[in-house]
Amino acid sequence: MASTPQFVEFVVEQFNGSGHVTARKMFGEYTLYWDSKPFALVCDNKLYVKPTAAGRAFLPEVTEAAPYPGAKPCFLVEEQLEDREWLANLARLTVEELPEPKPKTKKQRGGQ
Repeated sequence: MASTPQFVEFVVEQFNGSGHVTARKMFGEYTLYWDSKPFALVCDNKLYVKPTAAGRAFLPEVTEAAPYPGAKPCFLVEEQLEDREWLANLARLTVEELPEPKPKTKKQRGGQ
């Protein structure tokens, strides 16, 4: 089951007290970005946050699950979706620990 736009909008609104969070549809599901840094996924109407040491220390109880078959496990957030302050803290801690995205290189066309 794919995530509904209503659920994604709800999750983005919950995070938007923490900074500039946006969602982009990717492969039928959604990636959440803090500015340009991807930090979470929404798959099957569930929120998955990239695992970090700071996030693990912050979470009262860690539940890890793969957002889709073959994916690396992420932190599955369910109980705290209504708590904006808690989500803001988790997002901030996660984003601070994640590396900056690699700059995109322009593809060169062959023969030119």
